[in-house]
Amino acid sequence: MTTTVTTPPDLTSSDPPTTDPSGPIHRGRLQRIVRGPADEPAWARPALLALLGLTGLLYLWNLSASGYANSFYAAATQAGSQSWKAWFFGSLDSGNSITVDKPPAALWITGLSARIFGFNTWSLLVPQALEGVASVGLLYGAVKRVAGPRAGLMAGAVLALTPAAVLMFRFNNPDALLTLLLVAGAYAVTRALENASARWLALAGTAVGFAFLTKMLQGLLVLPAFALVYLIAAPTSLRRRIGHTLLAGLALVVSAGWWVVVVGLWPAGSRPYIGGSTNNSVLNLVFGYNGFGRLFGSTGAAGGVGGGGGGNAAAGSSFGGSTGLGRLFGSEMANEISWLLPAALVALAAGLVLCRRAPRTDRTRAALLLWGGWLIVTGLVFSYMKGIIHPYYTVALAPAIAALVGIGGAQLWRARSSISGRVGLAALALAAGTWSYILLGRTPSWHPELRYLLAVATVLTIGGVLVPPGRLGRAARAVVVIGMATALIGTGAFAVATAATPHTGSIPSVGPAAAQTSGPGGGRGGGLRGAGGPPAGTRPTGTAPAGLGGGTPPAGLGGGAPGTAQSDGSTASTALTQTLQATTNTWAAATVGDQSAADLELASGKAVMAIGGWSGSDNSPTLTQFQADVAAGKVHYFIAGGGQGGGGPSAASSVGSQITAWVAANYTATTIGGQTVYDLS
Repeated sequence: MTTTVTTPPDLTSSDPPTTDPSGPIHRGRLQRIVRGPADEPAWARPALLALLGLTGLLYLWNLSASGYANSFYAAATQAGSQSWKAWFFGSLDSGNSITVDKPPAALWITGLSARIFGFNTWSLLVPQALEGVASVGLLYGAVKRVAGPRAGLMAGAVLALTPAAVLMFRFNNPDALLTLLLVAGAYAVTRALENASARWLALAGTAVGFAFLTKMLQGLLVLPAFALVYLIAAPTSLRRRIGHTLLAGLALVVSAGWWVVVVGLWPAGSRPYIGGSTNNSVLNLVFGYNGFGRLFGSTGAAGGVGGGGGGNAAAGSSFGGSTGLGRLFGSEMANEISWLLPAALVALAAGLVLCRRAPRTDRTRAALLLWGGWLIVTGLVFSYMKGIIHPYYTVALAPAIAALVGIGGAQLWRARSSISGRVGLAALALAAGTWSYILLGRTPSWHPELRYLLAVATVLTIGGVLVPPGRLGRAARAVVVIGMATALIGTGAFAVATAATPHTGSIPSVGPAAAQTSGPGGGRGGGLRGAGGPPAGTRPTGTAPAGLGGGTPPAGLGGGAPGTAQSDGSTASTALTQTLQATTNTWAAATVGDQSAADLELASGKAVMAIGGWSGSDNSPTLTQFQADVAAGKVHYFIAGGGQGGGGPSAASSVGSQITAWVAANYTATTIGGQTVYDLS
């Protein structure tokens, strides 16, 4: 007689337990929302709702303290709330002189929010916070389907508490939407792998396509992992796997390319100049400034420390440190992303070892390859790219790190009956605790007690996981709780410190003031003085008291009639603001540089022509075009002394220099509020 022994599925299978085929218990829609599906543990859905609620609180609390955060993108949002044409193209001004140096998908979201709720700090920043909550929820769903709800909760918590994620989901850079779309794509691939679904894979391609419309080539870095995993692990024939992948590629091309085609076919004379390009072409922006220029150090159009990046290759590289494998572990990048990066690599390696004998279609191994491929490809690109890179770009690594920690940790816990499983868990805890201890040591004056707490908790966790499970008994749950808390001590502390600090400028930093680096974007709050936002570490003039949501924006910069406040303390005086508000021209004024124009727009609510793009070197407008606009009465004032960060144009041959010289030679200068102004009317 043969005896069959049934082993609990969580100890032997790399896939999560499945629903009883004899028939699930059906629940009403409200019950499913509150309590979750019938085949889930009763605690899973309440725990998820608690995670999402706490994430929302972290991302929304005192959000208005940052004012308009990055005024470059804030001005473009304001323009989109005033002009549908500016909204579609991502123009910096409602007169549609020039676009920002990125595609407009992120601005579509904030622009619609500003149209619905009025333009203010709340309508500008809350969309990014909600995108963060949605990213955590989608990541939970993707990980849960492979490794169970506990792993999903761990992954969601790691993402929510990654300092780079807290920074970007409380800021108005495109990286928040980029992260959400990439997580959505990974979730769709996870669903596609379950039953070889061409529809879900096409949805993944669509998500990546819109990620391209958010930040161009950076959105495509996940493609190798997405495509390779499906071709390897989808439960169908190779022919169908190839066909589904090609279909998803078509969906990507359509979703990413339709806007590029429309802009290319639109007559150049009736649309804004494509900021950052050398020839007013989106394709030049794709493959130049935002493409190969980032990888190899040639920026195409000259940049500055711009809204989306800028500067020469050497300066751009210095923002993220020297190229090489150590870049992600050094300086500001380490504080933003690396807290659990060593643990994620341990989890990936250990997980693949545990899955080495699994069948081709094993879902756990497929998930490890999916998130591991994402992490490795994107991490290597960030480590070795020679062009413009800023530390906050690393938020794109956060979902992959979080998923690997969740999946790998759950997989090792299920294998803890073996010595290899226990050693793997100990290595995971050691990697997380040791590196967090080192990072906290780089800021010795900030809560030194955290290091001692972390050291003790790490030792307890390692000791607990090395004990065979039969000897732990009920203490096993305590080991899990201590282990999860230990992993989150360092990253969680920096995440809370990041949320508690106002952030303005173009290159914000994470953590407490003591941990933030000097240089571009350094200082408390990460503000770059003169590059958007109030003086570093201060609240913008007129900002509402601390609280949940946006409150009242700085005076004159909110949803009502624009007023007289300045956006960065350096550009728009009360007298100059009132002068611009009294104009009725297409452009109230023109000035050299996107940043100066953005500050004037936010202060006055009027369109201001940015001559020469970010640093005054874009060929927009030409001297002839500007002279024609002035002759047609479209530009009222010229404000001297513009340029990136308040400086002048970078070269005597630039359009900024040419136009400045022409204005000075033909019009009389006056002074308004300390600014040199020429009346062109």
